[in-house]
Formats: sequence, C-alpha cells, structure tokens
Amino acid sequence: MCGARGKLGSALVAGFKASGELDVVAEIDFGDDLDAMVAAGAEVLVDVTSPESVMANLEFAISHGIHAVVGTTGFDDARLAQVRTWLEAAPEVGVLICPNFSIGAILMMQFAAKAAPYFESVEIIELHHPTKADAPSGTSARTAELIAAARRAAGTPAAPDATSVALDGARGARVDGVPVHSLRVRGLVAHQEVILGSVGETLTIRHDSMDRSGFAPGAIAGIKGVRTLRGLTVGLENVLDL
Repeated sequence: MCGARGKLGSALVAGFKASGELDVVAEIDFGDDLDAMVAAGAEVLVDVTSPESVMANLEFAISHGIHAVVGTTGFDDARLAQVRTWLEAAPEVGVLICPNFSIGAILMMQFAAKAAPYFESVEIIELHHPTKADAPSGTSARTAELIAAARRAAGTPAAPDATSVALDGARGARVDGVPVHSLRVRGLVAHQEVILGSVGETLTIRHDSMDRSGFAPGAIAGIKGVRTLRGLTVGLENVLDL
C-alpha cells in the first residue's frame, strides 16, 4: 500500500487486514523506500497517494512486474498514455485505475449512464471534504464521460441551456459537455448527485460515502481482479459482474 498512513490508506489497510482475504506485506508512505514492496514480495500495489507522487510509484511497480490498483485521482489523457507506454515493456502487468473504490458509487455511475439518454437535461453535483486536492472529482469526471458516451450512442441532443450571462464557474465545469459542480464543505466525506430532467419530471441518483471503511470491499475486488488483467484498464466496473 502506498499512502498507507493517510486517511484513506489507513482505512483500506484496516479493511484489508480485517477481511482475512489479503496479506498487506508493505505499508509505504511519503519518504519511505519503494524497494520495500519488492523486498516483501508484493504482487499488487494499491496507490492512494497524490497526483504528485502516483506516477513515480506506478513506474516503479510496472518496471518490477507488480500489478497496480490506483485510487489516486488526476489521470488525464496524457498520464494514461504514459502508463500505457510503460506497460508496453511489461506485457504481463495489469494496471487498474479506479476513480472510485465504492461499489455503491460504481452502481450510481452505471445507473446514471443507463438513464441519461432518456432525459433532456443532466448535470452533476459532487460534494467532498475541503482537504480534497482536485476538482472536479475523479468520480464525477468519470460519471460525466459515461453519461456523454451513452447520450452520443443514443443520438440524444445536447441539453438545453439558454444561459447567456454568467459569472465564471456559475454553470460548473464542462466534462465532455456535462456540467459538473464541485462543493468543498467541512464535515462531508464523498457524495455525488446526478440530476436528470425532462418536461414534467426529474430523476435524482445520489450516492453517499459516510466513512472511508466503505471503500475496502471495492478495493479488494480490484486487487483480486487486476491479476487477471493485462495493460491499462480504467474503472472498477470492469472487474465486477454487472
């Protein structure tokens, strides 16, 4: 585990140990030697560090033949392309990028993508604690991408929006054409609403993570699944039977 002493990392380590399904052989954090994972015989790296640290950790793991499950956010197209380049030299390694470890959040994204073609409008509100580094969240960005892909495949027209005057950011960030609004409020953990609407009705799909311990079952599924993967895979849903 890289990021083992952080809030999410420590919750995952506790969940892994309590599950009895995994052996946590190395707990690594800022300033620790990455060689500890090799010395311990690690089969899978779980990374929940920061956008500044994750790429070096991934390069190290891939170069040493260690699979990786990544909960760290901040993966744009350039970063994904770099990971694919590293993996070309290690065809036996699988890397699974997980914008969210929560099984409930994965289902929320799947439900939103299913519903999106049937409604004229769709917007996302994501709510997190104020110490979160990135906005919008990786989960909301992934949700927007899935929604946009589903609407394109169905030939759904662009959502109506007559806004002509607005303060910067008032209509949120656009992710693949879908507005995403980010809230950072003390007391929150991780929450997301997808609001869909047509004339006469709306549908709201909401997921709430109340405690970081809820991420452990999804992470365990990712750890088990990544060993059957090769190359780069994005999304925990790819190792779940949905």
